[in-house]
Amino acid sequence: EVQLVESGGGSVQAGGSLRLSCAASGYTYNRNCMAWFRQAPGKEREGVARIATGSGNTYYADSVKGRFTIPQDNAKNTVYLQMNSLKPEDTAMYYCVAARPSGGYCVLLRQYVEDWGQGTQVTVS
Repeated sequence: EVQLVESGGGSVQAGGSLRLSCAASGYTYNRNCMAWFRQAPGKEREGVARIATGSGNTYYADSVKGRFTIPQDNAKNTVYLQMNSLKPEDTAMYYCVAARPSGGYCVLLRQYVEDWGQGTQVTVS
């Protein structure tokens, strides 16, 4: 089992930036895919960004491409979500996840998620 602890959420004005952190602990050796999902009130939970922790390969949902990045610090078992040019529609609960690969590739799909963090709220006004 992997424990994921997020931090860094908060309230920000439109156009501002926030950085979320996700510290992973426990049996992380076979969790090669880390990602961020979000869920806004009344909406489905959606994948935002993912990283293959071995290669560093990243993928972003169209809604955040060019504004969000997902860097990692392997020495600290930590991934981040750097969010720039925030919009009110980015308001949501953000969840860090550890996922298993599909066919050797990391994919941003909920069915491959193995572990969820507790979530951190981001509010953009």
